[in-house]
Amino acid sequence: MLSTQQLKLIKATVPVLRESGVALTDYFYKRMLNKHPELKETFNLGHQRSGGQAKALAGAVLAYAENIENLAVLGDAVNLIVAKHVSLNIQADQYAIVGENLLHSISEVLNVPMDSDLIAAWAAAYGQLADILIAAEKQRYAEQAATQGGWNGWRGFKVVRKQVESDAITSFYLQPVDGGVLPEYAAGQYVSVRVHVPELGMKQPRQYSLSQAATGEELRISVKRESASEAYAAGYVSNTLHEQVDIGDVIEVSHPNGDFVLQSADKANVFISAGVGITPMMAMLGQVAAKNMPQTTSFIHACRDEQSLSMKTAVRAIKQRFPQLQTYLACETAPVSDLAVQAIGRLDLQVLDSALLPADADYYVCGPVGFMQAQYRSLLGLGIAPEQIHMEAFNTGGIAAAMA
Repeated sequence: MLSTQQLKLIKATVPVLRESGVALTDYFYKRMLNKHPELKETFNLGHQRSGGQAKALAGAVLAYAENIENLAVLGDAVNLIVAKHVSLNIQADQYAIVGENLLHSISEVLNVPMDSDLIAAWAAAYGQLADILIAAEKQRYAEQAATQGGWNGWRGFKVVRKQVESDAITSFYLQPVDGGVLPEYAAGQYVSVRVHVPELGMKQPRQYSLSQAATGEELRISVKRESASEAYAAGYVSNTLHEQVDIGDVIEVSHPNGDFVLQSADKANVFISAGVGITPMMAMLGQVAAKNMPQTTSFIHACRDEQSLSMKTAVRAIKQRFPQLQTYLACETAPVSDLAVQAIGRLDLQVLDSALLPADADYYVCGPVGFMQAQYRSLLGLGIAPEQIHMEAFNTGGIAAAMA
């Protein structure tokens, strides 16, 4: 329990965190990974390189400081962190390493002595948060171990099939090397995948949504090739999967995790995605179609062009056997084939037929952060309540960035 004075000191650092939080967390990661290079196989170096990891942590630290007296409001954020940590096999003893480097980073960046009251306050605050996370992660590890077909840590999976879905996305079908059963995961969950990256000479992890509902026999991830651009460096893990991993190769995979899951297959559901954000939607759509419920299901997708559109054959096949499915495709450029497109240009929910957007439906949104921000605002403008909107950000910034 933090003292009244310690709470005041934590809250007094909020303006500094708003101003210099990213600089602090960037320094922290560099310090920690320099002193503990073994952790480079736990933290995605691509996210370090892009600055995304530092920005995400800065936002989390700021939110913690701002709500230090009302931690209940951080429940959703804690669940996101716990799921990510468990998928990366984070262990309790690693919290001491993080804590030591975080406190030294605060001291060194803010030029505050290690024996100051401020560092003592942050030590108490970090200890409180670590205890919450360790307890929650311990519970989740226990649940995974008790689940039929479940496991903790990394499990070897063989690539049994690769399927090109678009000019940038390829699906990988995975079966466990040990021949064991697989758990009945929830549609919308993701796994962490770890592969050896020749460029770095070490293993690297990355999260990918499971792009089909549970079959009990295999997992499927659909991976976008992350090419280098002026704004972004090439993706280490994604490009290794595309260029180095072939049928018969073995990769390491975590237990399915995450809370972006289908709330109910028994009510109207609307799936809104862009680009590779289609992947968790395919799993959810598969689960809904399998139940063949009478309620309307809308599948709304936005793509750059016809070549970048993935899963079109699978969606068409589901629509043939599941007539309740309504589809809407917005393509920024006109297709050259007879592909059915409902809009040329960016997706604008305001112009859609109201039948595609039932007032009582659950809405699921996944895609780039800017896309999700736009759809979230549109849905609110259409009178959809915030509690009906569920979003997944597949970048490091997490859901908070999408709500901004």
